[in-house]
Amino acid sequence: MTLTAPPRLLLVHAHPDDESLWTGGTIARYAASGAHVTVVTCTLGEEGEIIPPALRQLAADAADQLGGYRVAELRAACTALGVTDHRFLGGMGRWRDSGMAGVAANEHPRAFVQGSFDEQVEELSGIIASVKPQVVVTYDAFGGYGHPDHIRAHQITTAACAATSEVDRVFHAVTSRAATEAGAAALAELPDLPFRLPEPGELPVTDDAEITTTVDVSEHLVAKLRALRAHSTQVSVWQDGAGSASYALSNGIAQPVVPTEHYVLAKGSAEGAETDLFGGLDDR
Repeated sequence: MTLTAPPRLLLVHAHPDDESLWTGGTIARYAASGAHVTVVTCTLGEEGEIIPPALRQLAADAADQLGGYRVAELRAACTALGVTDHRFLGGMGRWRDSGMAGVAANEHPRAFVQGSFDEQVEELSGIIASVKPQVVVTYDAFGGYGHPDHIRAHQITTAACAATSEVDRVFHAVTSRAATEAGAAALAELPDLPFRLPEPGELPVTDDAEITTTVDVSEHLVAKLRALRAHSTQVSVWQDGAGSASYALSNGIAQPVVPTEHYVLAKGSAEGAETDLFGGLDDR
């Protein structure tokens, strides 16, 4: 196959902020290179825990207005990453954030995990047919860390991509054990870090032997950090004057900002894909 110009990348994420947390550097890199990047978000993230005290009344157990607020955060993050094609699966608000595994929100009648699997696949298949991406990115079968919406996003993406010949490669976004441990060790040397350092094994990681593709995003970390800052209800970002950076979710655990993002190839040829999601596709 010969790649059309521009190459087309589609990413399927569960909530606003996931696009930046898991794949922000990759999105910024390919958008800056001229690729057509489409981000699909499956819910509005209504069940998220809110960091700023002044916004706590937006929460699901209070005014339940967090989803609408996070739409604005997502728009700002997409602008920071260079994304001009963002879509909500089924339209804005079609499915609701299901919350973490085992909570009451899992049973909400509008929860993403309670929605029709076939309808969700159909909606995503329609986007794939419209965009015609050569490469699709989502989570692994565990959803990275077991969130029900991440797992459902993986399932519908797998089904939609299996039903079409348009997609050449499917990747699962993961975090590297080696990169995460090295990044956390570097954070431990910083005197002013405002977050708690992670305990060994506390952050979700994938063994590097399983990783097929490592994307260099070192030149796009400024864009990724801007996007993370846009998600201020969910993410706290810290930088020092020497160029070190970290972020934390509502649990206050420091996470390193590393210069690479990592993927496991789930469908398609691995030839040429070691450092580039599109690598080798224009040679077939």
